[in-house]
Amino acid sequence: MEIKDLLNISNEEERVSALYRIFDESSRLSSKAAQVEFLTTIRQIERYLKPGMRILDLGAGTGEYSLYFANKGYEVKSIELVENHVKQIKEKVKDKMNIDVVQGNALDLSLLDDNTYDIVLCFGPLYHLEKMEDRMKCIGEVKRVCKEGGKMFFAFISNDMVITTETILYNPDFLKGDSYNHESFKVIDFPFVFHTVDDCRYLLKAANLNIISEVAADGLSELLADKINNMDEKSYSQWLKYHFYCSEKPEFLGASNHLLFVGEIS
Repeated sequence: MEIKDLLNISNEEERVSALYRIFDESSRLSSKAAQVEFLTTIRQIERYLKPGMRILDLGAGTGEYSLYFANKGYEVKSIELVENHVKQIKEKVKDKMNIDVVQGNALDLSLLDDNTYDIVLCFGPLYHLEKMEDRMKCIGEVKRVCKEGGKMFFAFISNDMVITTETILYNPDFLKGDSYNHESFKVIDFPFVFHTVDDCRYLLKAANLNIISEVAADGLSELLADKINNMDEKSYSQWLKYHFYCSEKPEFLGASNHLLFVGEIS
């Protein structure tokens, strides 16, 4: 199956599952460059974590975050839409990990009670929900299951940086093509859904969330992947420090393929 074939799949769940038969989610964060996103996100989450807190990982992929925190001793609920990803997470679970892994849809968390989790991670669903009402429904479910005073983390793919990385790294003719609006620079939401920084703010504010942090999760990592992957450990360590320094500066926020927003109920 090729990416263009996904257009023929009308059922959203089936389309997302088919997409991840093309993209290998399990290897996405494996390189030094890709680890920048993971390490930045972990750093943000750990600012708010306290012993005994309960974590919900919604749209858990192949379990990188779920397993990391379960291994740290936290109680984790891991919900993932793609059946094969659920299987992969379960295969990685070790004894003594307090983790429950289930297949489920971010639009319907009726299996979960209200006000249950201290930390809710929503790192996959907003990459795929094309309809505004579905995005709002997903955020509403995240709010519902989050405890009062809890923190919610939302990941987005940055519309504006995608144009740069597509042109420089993957398709020299991208700017001449029809994958984006040549006036507004809005990228067509296929096979993923793309958000500008303002789109992210609008969504979360419309859901009556207070945004407490906006983060350039991976910055220039994809664009500079070859150079970052070839760094020695000392240089890589310093690059991470530099990226962390830049990641919350407003002037760097749009220069990132992935955006991380931290919210709480206003």
